[in-house]
Amino acid sequence: MGIPIALYLLALVGRLVLVGGFPDPAYPDSFYYVDVARQLAAGHGFSVDFVWIFPEVGGRIPANPVLPIPSNAHWMPLASIVQVPFIWLLGPTALASALPFALIGATAAPLAWVIGRDAGVPRYVALGAGLLTAFPALSWVYMGQPDNFSLYQPMVAGALWLTARGLRGSRRSFLLAGVLAGLATLARNDGVLVLGVMGLAFLWDRWRAWRPFGAEPPRPPRVPFWTAVGGAALFLLCVAPWFARQLAVFGSLSPSTATGRVLFIRNIGEWNSITTPATLDHLLGMGIGPLLLTRVGGLVAAAFIFSVLVGAVVLVPPMLVGAWHRRRDVWFGPYLGYAAALFLFSGIVSAVHVPGGTFIHSAVALAPHGYVLALEGIVVAVGWIARRRPSWNAGQAGRVFTSAAVAFGVLAAAAGAVTVHATWAASAGRFQAVGAALDAAGAPADDRVMSIDASGTRYWTGHPGVVLVNDPLPTVLQVARAYDTRWLVLERDDSVPAAAQILVDGIRPPWVGPPILARPDVSVYPLCTAPSDTRCGGAGS
Repeated sequence: MGIPIALYLLALVGRLVLVGGFPDPAYPDSFYYVDVARQLAAGHGFSVDFVWIFPEVGGRIPANPVLPIPSNAHWMPLASIVQVPFIWLLGPTALASALPFALIGATAAPLAWVIGRDAGVPRYVALGAGLLTAFPALSWVYMGQPDNFSLYQPMVAGALWLTARGLRGSRRSFLLAGVLAGLATLARNDGVLVLGVMGLAFLWDRWRAWRPFGAEPPRPPRVPFWTAVGGAALFLLCVAPWFARQLAVFGSLSPSTATGRVLFIRNIGEWNSITTPATLDHLLGMGIGPLLLTRVGGLVAAAFIFSVLVGAVVLVPPMLVGAWHRRRDVWFGPYLGYAAALFLFSGIVSAVHVPGGTFIHSAVALAPHGYVLALEGIVVAVGWIARRRPSWNAGQAGRVFTSAAVAFGVLAAAAGAVTVHATWAASAGRFQAVGAALDAAGAPADDRVMSIDASGTRYWTGHPGVVLVNDPLPTVLQVARAYDTRWLVLERDDSVPAAAQILVDGIRPPWVGPPILARPDVSVYPLCTAPSDTRCGGAGS
């Protein structure tokens, strides 16, 4: 047990270093999870006082546009739930939100060691995989965030490992895989793919019992029928309460999907629009050629994101060698099945969302097994070369090259974290400047703000608000008036028409007043949507 414990502690220390370097949430997902967690801890239930994206409220301006609103019409709840006990103990602090993710996420490192040892790889390969999982290349920086990365990774990898153990005859493992698959689904909707892999594993086991492979003698199934049923039942036991809540509150198991904004948009810009149609006819109306290009583009983007953020590029070729070497090995069968399902799902169903970051949240679960395969792929390649170069010591060369790969991955993790933290710090500085400008203008705490990141604005300034929609200015005015929004935040990187016209071209409509903050990267303007509001230089619109 010494090595797994050491790996856990090393991974935990690494994640705490990340938290120390940047303790706050850094982007919309993590802002949202923290905001919801604080509402839960305060006894307000699953609710938020902002609209971060309009699919949360039906994909359009509701008939009764009020705040707060029920939360989690799009994202799953587990990343908020795990924060609540820590907020009760430590208060609504950044550390309270980040700590559970460090504690849970660090379990992935010893899990990689166990996966390697069960699969029979050399001891140094299993250890190297554990070290790489402790510092998973360019995805490491996200492991300190209050996001689902640190939940989804060990839960999915653990479920796939337990499924493989089930295929080796462990009934208890198959049952526990159902529990982890359920918890993974509460972290991300993609977790349901793990249940599908478990079902395929059960069918494969039956097929192999019916038709032995090669010279293998006939054998009874290793996953009894009632064990498979039990695994599925435990999965449902985990997710049923949440889906019952979704039905009761929204009338749908997947409220944001029901709007069409998840599946039927042509590009990611339409995700943040309330005027663009979100129907199957709209999607198909782009033509078969452009439609296929979006699917291919999603698949290529998924492969690129995985190669860079998880594989650090150089680990991908040996990972493919290791996967080919183990292609018929039951220890990696569920993992390879999940990897194929995830890439196909990303290319066919969620292709438009892949470049926006949705894929990497799921792809991190491929890291523990993937690092075992990558390092074993190096050993296989070294052995192949050593057979043709008698002067090579295959064992020694394998250790040298795997050590170099681990060192490269860890260094890439450190360098990536420094770079990304600098970017996040600049973003936090913009939010803080917005908050200071609102305070200086005497904006009451309940003044609502329209911004491209309503969840981040809420976290850093305390102001409720609504997202700046990717629609023409008359629609922006409709949203502002519906939600009685009094301030507009525009960032230079915004790609919506309002930002282009006001911030870049300098053309303000009469209902947008002179800026109270004007920086090259961010500006804040009063919004005058009522006739009595004269902050915009005259009567409001």
